[in-house]
Amino acid sequence: MTTDVQERRRRWGLNPVTRKRLQRFRDMRRAWGSFWILIVLYAISLVSELVAGNQPLYMRYRGRSYFPLLRFYPEDVFTGSGRMTRPDYKQIAGSEAFRSDPGRRMVFPLIPFGPLETVRPDSIALPDQVLLTLTREAVVGAVSLSSDGAILSAENCAFFLGVPDADMAGRNIDFFMELPAAVRDGLRARFQNRAAASVSAEAPLRKAGTGLLSLSTYTPRREAPGSVRMLLREAGAGRAATEKLRVDRDGRVATGRPPLWSDLDASRQRILLDKARSRFEGPVSEERWQEGERWLRAAFDKESVTYPWRPCPGHPLGLDSAGRDVLVRILYSLRTSLTFGLLLVVVTMLVGVVVGAVQGYYGGWVDLLGQRTIEIWESLPFLYILILMGSVFGRSFALLLICYGIFNWIGISYYMRAEFLRLRKQAFVEAAWCMGLPAWKIIFRHILPNALVPVVTFFPFSLVGAVGVLAALDYLGFGMPPPTPSWGELLAQAQEFNWAWWLSLYPSLALFIVMLLGVFIGEGVRAAFDPRRYSRLE
Repeated sequence: MTTDVQERRRRWGLNPVTRKRLQRFRDMRRAWGSFWILIVLYAISLVSELVAGNQPLYMRYRGRSYFPLLRFYPEDVFTGSGRMTRPDYKQIAGSEAFRSDPGRRMVFPLIPFGPLETVRPDSIALPDQVLLTLTREAVVGAVSLSSDGAILSAENCAFFLGVPDADMAGRNIDFFMELPAAVRDGLRARFQNRAAASVSAEAPLRKAGTGLLSLSTYTPRREAPGSVRMLLREAGAGRAATEKLRVDRDGRVATGRPPLWSDLDASRQRILLDKARSRFEGPVSEERWQEGERWLRAAFDKESVTYPWRPCPGHPLGLDSAGRDVLVRILYSLRTSLTFGLLLVVVTMLVGVVVGAVQGYYGGWVDLLGQRTIEIWESLPFLYILILMGSVFGRSFALLLICYGIFNWIGISYYMRAEFLRLRKQAFVEAAWCMGLPAWKIIFRHILPNALVPVVTFFPFSLVGAVGVLAALDYLGFGMPPPTPSWGELLAQAQEFNWAWWLSLYPSLALFIVMLLGVFIGEGVRAAFDPRRYSRLE
């Protein structure tokens, strides 16, 4: 082997210690697999426009080829309208001029929706049916009793007691039912003007089988009451029933014949079906009627698209409050989050390494002055400064990077300072001094390569922290400016629309997966740099 080849390998090749550490990292399958998964995800996010977007990758129209993804074409090029604005390619694809062109062709990305595009409500397929909700209301009655149990008045109690309300006055309640002991004690306490809690108990009734008797909470007054009001309700959860039927435009019920619907007479069914057909044209009022001693109610609803919208065909992760595809915004948010994290960690680690190296190498008054300055700088409120800068200059990616970066370098500077304080008294450093090498060369060529272990070890964890901080700032409203895709912004929408479960589940899952992969990588790097791989505590 020639001397030149050996020199090149010595200069560009990895030293044995680094190769051993890399091999250790590869041997940890969880860390090695997480590293490549994160690399692939980030690579996909960098070419998000090829995966998801509302601009075609290629377009053939009127004998010419266009590449809208690589070049801007004004609307006038395709429509001749004279407008120099960005064209709506989906509208052009549906125009008569485009469809009449025999050589037409328009190739959209795999997901033909952009991160800022609002999906048209009419593009979401809904069942062409009216939901008829039929409800049988529970019967509720009330009686006013005197202290000796006589009925003073009754309201809607014929269903329970079998006697018209007007004929109950003057009769004793014991004639109609046997009051439970809890109800009797509750009545006695109220007539004696003593505090009493609410009471509910079932009792056999004269006509309706079993009923639920209720007394409300009582607070003592100046004088004992002359009468006490007792409520009667149907017992059992099955007394108040609800059925949902789907009715098509022809007036056919598409959900069989449930019991409530089957018990209705034919004329009532025709009335309800006519109103259901009218609901296709516009809103209709609720229907309420009485059959015997029971009341029934029918509501007519036709589902319409309102944002946010649940997952559906074409939008597997749903739509947010502005009608934008959640999957597309999560994909673009991945690029924003990882790019922000990488830039922030690289810049802040460079600053932290330089500051820590200078402090640790020179020591003395340089180290003392630097530490006091860092302590003062660290005590400044980061969030207040970010809010102030954002209100003055406006929220932006660069401003967020700068504001967070001027504070994030402090942690790594402490580690680098400690490493340089430890290494500056080593023999190889003193030998470099004796040779007369300049300070910058000793710092960056001799000490720094031996002090990079904290930098490499903390890099994945710092990246995870930066991604989490960006999501938290976006959630609080101090991060990226709207309408920039962001996981935190989706989570903020989930708090506003707490019933839209997809707005909290999928962004949280994406954030969890990225942070978990970063933690696995960080654990692998830390273990790879640990020289005591096979040591054990005895």
